[in-house]
Amino acid sequence: MNKLFSVAVAVAMSLALGACSTTSPDVIKRGDAQRLSQVQDGTVLSVRPVTVEGNQSGVGGVAGGVVGGIAGSGIGGRRDAPVGGILGAVAGAVIGNAVERMSTREDALEVIVQLRNGERRSIVQARGSEALNAGDNVVLVTTGGITRVSRAPVARAPGAFY
Repeated sequence: MNKLFSVAVAVAMSLALGACSTTSPDVIKRGDAQRLSQVQDGTVLSVRPVTVEGNQSGVGGVAGGVVGGIAGSGIGGRRDAPVGGILGAVAGAVIGNAVERMSTREDALEVIVQLRNGERRSIVQARGSEALNAGDNVVLVTTGGITRVSRAPVARAPGAFY
């Protein structure tokens, strides 16, 4: 029963850590809604896939240490319980930290953009629903120091109805 509980806690911890955050350009933080953003026009020079390193906040290590300590203390007899608990806690912390790091890792894109004034910018953002390619006209939207790249809206004739 103790092993089943430990495995259940470890699985729940991994799922919770995996759902913690996103950097998707399609997801806007609540605090950024209804805020004025700076918009710059540009052209994509290049796009390449990159990986954003996962978090190591310590939550995974602590949770893994607790689960490992509980599981390790159940190994062996009464005399070996403290040693098993310590070894289990250390192993659990290492595994928990690795689970946290891997579950918060993200596939992303580095987009290099040339602005209309000739300056160049590099922005790393998670893959979104838009496919960006070299030569695409884009806008850089900056809110609170965070910038995202998206396709430029299609210009419409003055006075045209949408």
